[in-house]
Amino acid sequence: MAKKAVIIGAGPAGLTAAYELLTRSDIEPVILEENDFVGGISATLDYKNNKIDMGGHRFFSKSERVMDWWLSILPLQGAPSKDDLLLNRKVELSTLPEAPNPEKTDKVMLKRHRLSRIYYLKTFFDYPVSLNMNTIKGLGLWRMFKIGCSYLKALAFPIKEEKSLEDFMINRFGRELYLTFFKDYTEKLWGIDCAKISAEWGAQRIKGISILKVIKQMFNNLFGHKGKAVETSFIDSFYYPKFGPGHLWQSVAEQVEAKGGKILRRHKVIRVVKKNNRITAVEALDDKGKLKVFEGDIFISTMPVKDLVETMTDVPTKVKKVAEGLMYRDFRTVGILLNKLKIKNTTHFKTVSNIVPDTWIYVQERDVKLGRLQIFNNWSPYLVNDLENTVWIGLEYFCNEQDKIWTDDDETFIKFAIGEAAKIGIFDEADVLDAYTHKVKKAYPAYFGTYDRFDEIKNYVNGIDNLYLVGRNGMHRYNNMDHSTLAAMKTVDFILGEGSSREEIWSVNTESDYHEEKQA
Repeated sequence: MAKKAVIIGAGPAGLTAAYELLTRSDIEPVILEENDFVGGISATLDYKNNKIDMGGHRFFSKSERVMDWWLSILPLQGAPSKDDLLLNRKVELSTLPEAPNPEKTDKVMLKRHRLSRIYYLKTFFDYPVSLNMNTIKGLGLWRMFKIGCSYLKALAFPIKEEKSLEDFMINRFGRELYLTFFKDYTEKLWGIDCAKISAEWGAQRIKGISILKVIKQMFNNLFGHKGKAVETSFIDSFYYPKFGPGHLWQSVAEQVEAKGGKILRRHKVIRVVKKNNRITAVEALDDKGKLKVFEGDIFISTMPVKDLVETMTDVPTKVKKVAEGLMYRDFRTVGILLNKLKIKNTTHFKTVSNIVPDTWIYVQERDVKLGRLQIFNNWSPYLVNDLENTVWIGLEYFCNEQDKIWTDDDETFIKFAIGEAAKIGIFDEADVLDAYTHKVKKAYPAYFGTYDRFDEIKNYVNGIDNLYLVGRNGMHRYNNMDHSTLAAMKTVDFILGEGSSREEIWSVNTESDYHEEKQA
């Protein structure tokens, strides 16, 4: 009889694991998904034919295995997309004879230009921060002088023991630049002082970026490398599914089901049964409140670790205490349909209706709670129902479930968000045509609370023979999609006897360099 795998969660990690098991073994997976959609935080929601990407998800990875896997699901475009045609814009196309045309088929991956900037003092600054005339002009000579002196001080007298994210950033940027560009946004994201966040978050998300690297990059650009070894640079393009990230994960889900796997939506896991150091069953409630029991040989969990340990039987008190202290940030987005934006395109990048060319914008303005702005027109022209006459954006907020941002009813919160964006000059309220809001619980696993004791949970779970944790919430790690995909692949490697240890799974996203760097 074939072995059975019970997978909790139909996000990127859970779907990847199911797909890999089906294509590489005779193990039969069943996925239990609490929502009525797949993709987790990488899902794409639809509002009146305008699609929302929750958080913005670039399909880029340093792992060729992951990149090839994504393109096996949705192949790269072989003809221009709608906005490429409208702008007569050149874009890299696949040369394969069967490469799809996005104007004629939906199963296609687009090649998109990457531009993310910081909005501060009602001015745009490069992200990652660059040393150029725009930065100098936007900040002014006096502030730039203070930033330079502050950085020299950090070089001469670094903080020897980096106990917090604040220490980590000051050592790499100097206190003045940290206060200018990093502190406020990071505290919007986490809702806590940077001095109380583990330095490991910086190692996960910022990694090799520093003023020194920015200066090196500037000189490389100015002098064309002059025969020297080429430094890494930040990616200037990425892949993106025609209808957003959820389009890829929905495609994976379809293939999982076509190959015989099961995906049970609206099934909320309430109990994980453990006996003799093995998981024997998972209990879940379906959408009618009926209790169902799923027995299996292998169990893969992508649900938040805090919830997993809470629902698991026979867990030591010490481990339960650590899990109870794990913390998360929740997320609320507001989709706004507009006649036009107030912020102007002053770059050389061409866009439909000449809107700003950014995919997302980090909002550093200190007098609003708005954290980030998505411009869906620029992610894919197919996310917007009327590309040439409307602008479809997302206003993103980070919060906790008890916060007013979370508890406000939809109408109240939409009004609040519109007011904030208008206040800082993003658009005029009179240009708003429609709006929609959506919430996501536990979107960001936090690097505070009892996180400093997370290894106690990790070591305990690693000792359970047939249980594997993968994904952002499953591993309580701020992973990108490619990290979740790769961790799931390595989990299947280990299950099938092709991996050397569980530590290979946990080593994903611990490399020292920055995720969005490439070798030029």
